Parts: sequence; C-alpha cells; structure tokens
Amino acid sequence: MKLQNKGKGKGKGRAGALPPHPRQGRAGPGPGIPKSSFARGISAAAKASQGAAEVAMTARAAGQVIHKNLSKSVGKPGGSRKTAPISPRVSHSAPPASRPVDGMSLYDPSGARKYLTRSERDAFLAAAEHADRQVRTLGMTLAYAGCRLSEALALTIDRVDLAAGVLIFESLKKRQRGIYRAVPVPPALLSALDLVHGIREHQARRGKRRGIRLWPWSRMTGWRAIHALMQAAGLSGPHASPKGLRHSFGVSAVSAGIPLNLLQKWLGHAQLTTTAIYANATGAEEKNIASKMWE
Repeated sequence: MKLQNKGKGKGKGRAGALPPHPRQGRAGPGPGIPKSSFARGISAAAKASQGAAEVAMTARAAGQVIHKNLSKSVGKPGGSRKTAPISPRVSHSAPPASRPVDGMSLYDPSGARKYLTRSERDAFLAAAEHADRQVRTLGMTLAYAGCRLSEALALTIDRVDLAAGVLIFESLKKRQRGIYRAVPVPPALLSALDLVHGIREHQARRGKRRGIRLWPWSRMTGWRAIHALMQAAGLSGPHASPKGLRHSFGVSAVSAGIPLNLLQKWLGHAQLTTTAIYANATGAEEKNIASKMWE
C-alpha cells in the first residue's frame, strides 16, 4: 500500500520535507551549519583544549615544587617534623627619636657620673703642678680646652696662636681630614705652653720645625700620664679619665652660660643635640634655684 504525501508542492522548499540522513563516520557541520562556522568552532575547541592542558601541566609543576619545599621543611615521612626557623625581617634603621646620639651620656649604665666636678678638676690641676713639665701642660690643655686626648697629642707648634689666645685643633672625628676649630684658652695655659715647649722660639724659625708636635707620644702613653695625675689627685671611677676632663669642660661651660652653639664649635660636635647633653648636668645655677625650696 503506497502512502501519498499530502503536502503542497514538491522539492526542497516543500513543507514537511525531511532532511537527508547524514553519512556515518564523517566529521562535518551539522544540518544547517555553514562549513566556515564549523571550522572556526573546531579551531576554538582545539585552542581551549591546549590551554587546559598547559594549565594542568603548570598545576602539576607547582604541586611538585610545593611538595619539594614541604619535604625540606617538614622532613621525610616518619622522621622528625621540625620546621626550619623563619628569620624575621630586621630593620637596621632605628627611628631618630629612639636612636642614641653618638652614644653620648654623662652617666654610665650603673648611674655613675662620667664628668669631673669643679672641685675635682681643681684637685687634678693642683696635682699637675707637681708632675713632669710636659705631663703638666698636657693635663692643663685637656682641662682648659676640652679637646679629645688624640686631638691634644696631634697639636703642633704652629697651631698655638699666642696673639689670638687660641689653640687650633684638627677635629679628628670628622669624616674628612683638614677640619680645624679654634678654642680660646686662658693666658695661664698659653704661658705654660710657651715656657715648656718654646712656642715663640720655634715659631720665629722657618722650616718644618714649626709643624712638630708638642707631645710626641702615643695615645696609650698620654692616657697613662693623665691616669697617673688622676691617682695623684685621689680621683677614681669613670670620671677620672681624659674623657672626664672633656665632659667637665662642657658642664662648666653650660653652667657659666655659654651658648650651646658656641660650645658645639669648641668641642667639635657635628650635631647640636650632642652638645645639649651637658645641659642635663646639675650646674651651680640649677642648685641655686633648687635651694629656694629648702628655705
């Protein structure tokens, strides 16, 4: 029995017409899909598949690195599970407020005073009057000029200015050489230097003898000479040292009302904050103010 198609018209545009059955075993665009669109879809799918493979390989490589690092830090299975210590980040630049200024202080860690009082300095100078002449002038220079021991030992004939009444020191703690400062000293010191070391006689000559040092000693020899004077004066402790004489000079200057900027120049400090530590010492003026509370 034959079935007849009741649709109107024949051919491809006929309503109810069935599409031809696709051939098996061939890859191609489906019905109604252009070949160009199909090619682009295949290319996009291939790229996506390749990208997924690369991501998977990267993930496996990362997993191997993590496993390797964990093995180093944790150890082998069954072994000790000690982890390697993690070094904290340490900042080597402390804030300016917490950093000490050049390590300067008028007291040692136990609270002992590191400067000589006026009476102790007078006792030191009295002991120097009975010492060897060159030892006496070195002790007087440290007490009256407030210089460092190394700066005093580097003093030469031509840097003693008798006319101006100053000693010219080279600041040896500066970052560069050739930086000098003039410090006014009392006439008694200038007279002693001229008498013992022949300042005028050497300065009147021409030649290299004007540049010879007043004390051709090593730093240790100079330190021992000052230490012997301290012992002769009955002084001992952290303040009985050349550094104690320098601190005593700073404290005495502040007590006498010398401006800090001028004292900074005399001491050869790079920062005014370093010089300001001498304002923390108890001077005569501060004692007079405090004595009013006791009346």
